[in-house]
Amino acid sequence: MNSPASQIMSLSIEDCRSLVSQGMEQVDELIRLRLSSDVVLINQLSAYIIGSGGKRVRPQLVLLAAAASGLDCEKSAENAQNPVTVAAIIEFIHTATLLHDDVVDASDLRRGRDTANSVWGNEAAVLVGDFLYSRAFEMMVDVKSLEVMSILATTTNRIAEGEVMQLLNVNEPGVTEDQYIEVIEAKTARLFQAATELGAVLANQSPQVREALASYGMHLGTAFQIADDVLDYQSDSDTMGKNIGDDLGEGKTTLPLIYAMRDGNDEQSALVAEAIRQGGLDKLDSVLDIIKQTDAISKSMQRANVSAEAAVAALDALPASDHRDALARIARYSVERIS
Repeated sequence: MNSPASQIMSLSIEDCRSLVSQGMEQVDELIRLRLSSDVVLINQLSAYIIGSGGKRVRPQLVLLAAAASGLDCEKSAENAQNPVTVAAIIEFIHTATLLHDDVVDASDLRRGRDTANSVWGNEAAVLVGDFLYSRAFEMMVDVKSLEVMSILATTTNRIAEGEVMQLLNVNEPGVTEDQYIEVIEAKTARLFQAATELGAVLANQSPQVREALASYGMHLGTAFQIADDVLDYQSDSDTMGKNIGDDLGEGKTTLPLIYAMRDGNDEQSALVAEAIRQGGLDKLDSVLDIIKQTDAISKSMQRANVSAEAAVAALDALPASDHRDALARIARYSVERIS
């Protein structure tokens, strides 16, 4: 039986986090332990990026999905296939991708702080990202599960493919909606998918539940990234931790721009296309006006909502529980945070 929508919507994000608060404390402790290195710069840079204010959404999803699949996370804490270990691995992979992303994008601000590459340089940021990847794979061996390692290895490979696809699309206004979705499914949603599917794997759940949680994670990650791309055109460094128009400055053709070009008149479409080709922020004000006139933000959020509701629907395969309700709430919050 599904929980009433009112019951799910009454949950706050803090309520969702509190369900796995003990496990997340263990995740944070494990992260600090496994970050340790004899190389001082690795310790400094890793601690800087890990401690930069992230919400740890992905490791929380591992713990919530495992509990929603029937795993008693506290009793499994001493087992090799421990959701806390897998959650920390997911966070290490995510952090490594952030380090590499910021170098590729030449970003100087993330979560309201200077990026690691702007403080220590590109070379150090890339190499410490490599360290985090290799440490994550060391921890995968500790889990002693070929299935877990296979999912995570395939995931990291797909993330890299997504990053390359995005790089090829830079300054290319002809990117279609389907191509855009393919990129964000690879570079962002795939790690969400791994996080939630692994929760079911650790609980030894049926293929049906595994597939449902994998689908949930993919749809959630897609909604999450579309919402982030929308925020780039209506937020600022104080609320989002990056500057408005950063994606345009980097020549990224995200969904608001795709819809603005699709639904604008010839002059408007040509202006947005030229802004993408040039990169930079010289035409930002004009592009923001066109986005507003074409209602591209609302249309993008409609697409994000489709993914969020698909994520919620995927949870029907799981038995009713507080943890399943929390997963549903997180899916809806991924798009609500825009309003």
